[in-house]
Amino acid sequence: MNIAKNTVVSIRYELRNSDGEVLENSEDAVSYLHGGYDGIFPTVEEALQGKAVGEVCEITLEPDHAFGEYDADLVRIEPRNQFPDDKLEVGMQFEGASDGEDEWILYTVTDVTDDKVVVDGNHPLAGQRLLFKCEVTEVRPATEDEIAHEHAHGEHGHQH
Repeated sequence: MNIAKNTVVSIRYELRNSDGEVLENSEDAVSYLHGGYDGIFPTVEEALQGKAVGEVCEITLEPDHAFGEYDADLVRIEPRNQFPDDKLEVGMQFEGASDGEDEWILYTVTDVTDDKVVVDGNHPLAGQRLLFKCEVTEVRPATEDEIAHEHAHGEHGHQH
């Protein structure tokens, strides 16, 4: 069976930066519902269209087709007293509203001093060109429930 709209596709993948450093890989296959349901980067989905089990794809993802360009406006310096008294460390993450927006985004603490905290709302891979390599491990027709819910379900039915 070839990959087409409303098929559930399982892949093993490896994600590298432009220097060739492995950023992430899947030991186990991951699955998504193919056909414009936002379960995978659209550029990857386009490259996989028509492929079959065993085929390999290598795709270069420019920042605007992956995690976006780096946005300096998402870096904020906040007073330390705006944060809880317990231990605050670089790398901690929390959700917060972006300036003047109703949208909540994930911020990462990038620096802590006695009186200030620097937080960054960019994805850690924002602004980076990425190399995505994957192998198709399974293709099957999607169930009616998967199509209705617009995502692949696990082996044992509906899982979120």
